[in-house]
Amino acid sequence: MEHLSRFADELLKALKNLLPIVAVVVIFQLLVFRSVPEDPWGLVAGLLIVGAGIALFLHGLGLSVFPVGRNLANQFARRGALRLLLPFGFAIGFAASVAEPALIAVAEQAQLVSEGRINGLVLRFVIAVSVGLVLVLGILRVLRGWAVHKLLIPGYALALVITYVAPPEIVGLAYDSGGVTTNIVSVPLIAAIGLGLANSIRGRTLLADGFGLVALCVMVPMIGVQLYGTWVYNFGATGEVPAA
Repeated sequence: MEHLSRFADELLKALKNLLPIVAVVVIFQLLVFRSVPEDPWGLVAGLLIVGAGIALFLHGLGLSVFPVGRNLANQFARRGALRLLLPFGFAIGFAASVAEPALIAVAEQAQLVSEGRINGLVLRFVIAVSVGLVLVLGILRVLRGWAVHKLLIPGYALALVITYVAPPEIVGLAYDSGGVTTNIVSVPLIAAIGLGLANSIRGRTLLADGFGLVALCVMVPMIGVQLYGTWVYNFGATGEVPAA
């Protein structure tokens, strides 16, 4: 009964969060286009399914992903196993990125648009390695108490510099890859690890130190994809990568 009650609460919250989207669509449909959408009851059913999916997803996060991430980070931090914590962080970041549905979709489209010149699987691995490395950097930030802006400002500056060097066809893909990397699979795990570490270390606060890993994970894949795209453009198969 407890799980059903929590799911009902999540479903109600999800439907409330969908209301602004529904309101915008209805207003423009009725006032601008002056017509009723085809199969309105089908649209309502679809929205209910979306709401149920979001509720199930959030409920699942609360039951498994967040507790597992926090507990693992707590155990590593309390035992002082830094040599194990850093490889664990890399492995989690890599695995979460490889399994990210949004990243899989983008990688497949990149391979399709480039006519196979950009290998979708290699692109996913490049991004996954980037996320793994930045998660190691983020864990060190939490452990050492580094301010997040000291990492973000130089990192984004480097990304912007590489933007001027990388082939124009790659830049859009790089920035999109940074966005899709932080999605439904990776964000909960990464956030849970950051919160678990901050909660286990004296002198750390959840807000100041527990968050920030996700912001780093947006930045680094941009750099990795631009470097990979530059290599493909200069040393890959003959012919330029066609513009999307």
